[in-house]
Amino acid sequence: MDKELEIAFNSIPLFSDQSLDAVSVERLGGLTNRNFLIETSEGKYVLRLAGEGTDEYIDRIREKKNAEVAVKAGVNAEILFFDEGSGTMVTRFIDNAFTMDIDKFKDTGALERAGQAFRKLHQSPDLFEGEFELFNQIDQYLEVLKKLDARLPDGYSEVQKSAEQVRAALSRHTLPRAACHCDPMVENCIDDGQKIFIIDFEYAGNNDPMWDLGDLSVEGNFSTEQEHIFLRAYFGHEPSAFDFGRMMMYKAMCDLLWTLWGVVQHANNNPVDDFWAYAVGRLSRCQTLMADPSFFEHLAAVTDGPQR
Repeated sequence: MDKELEIAFNSIPLFSDQSLDAVSVERLGGLTNRNFLIETSEGKYVLRLAGEGTDEYIDRIREKKNAEVAVKAGVNAEILFFDEGSGTMVTRFIDNAFTMDIDKFKDTGALERAGQAFRKLHQSPDLFEGEFELFNQIDQYLEVLKKLDARLPDGYSEVQKSAEQVRAALSRHTLPRAACHCDPMVENCIDDGQKIFIIDFEYAGNNDPMWDLGDLSVEGNFSTEQEHIFLRAYFGHEPSAFDFGRMMMYKAMCDLLWTLWGVVQHANNNPVDDFWAYAVGRLSRCQTLMADPSFFEHLAAVTDGPQR
């Protein structure tokens, strides 16, 4: 018996009349947290135990508020219990649903449902707690790496010059910020065939909505055709050159940001993975995107701004 699971289970009022020995428990996926499907006589639930050390960089009070806003917006699983101290959370299990992956996103219907789900989130009248500041984060990572006297992958300086052009273009025509997921891994999308739910709001904050769309495209390895299906569903019509361009800028910046994150992990001797290879791979993908002639056409569209 998992002692931590048992302690958490017994602390949750929803399960006060249940014994862990008498219910069905199934381990689910999760990179940093541990998730369990709990089936009782009353129904099915997902119990999350926060990963060790995550309290050092995740604000659980903020996460709870943002997750509740997402529930109200109709895109998150119903939250039945949330301990702001430990990060333990219970949500209602979504029946007849499956976790998305790259292959499942090749389905047109899934892409359309995802576009509609992110639109609902971004149209929430209630904003999130906290802000996601892309270029501030890039600057902070660079400062950390400078202090660590860490080496950056070959070719980084040229990419950084292009990133400054992207920063200038995006800054020329700032748009209202919206409640954004900010970490839309494909596994954070749950599809029941009728709608897609978006889960795991640990990193959520107010942001340019195109960040979410660009990030999901990167993580889902979307083709150009998939991107157009996704964006048409999101906007309800063909995206403008300005909007499509903004998404392309954030695709590049997503890879650039995670390149620096990977180098920080490598410099700190994080043993979990080969973070140098991860960073080099991310930078290579960013370089490939920026080397495509269409990238500077998209950059020009963003610089020019929305067409009236």
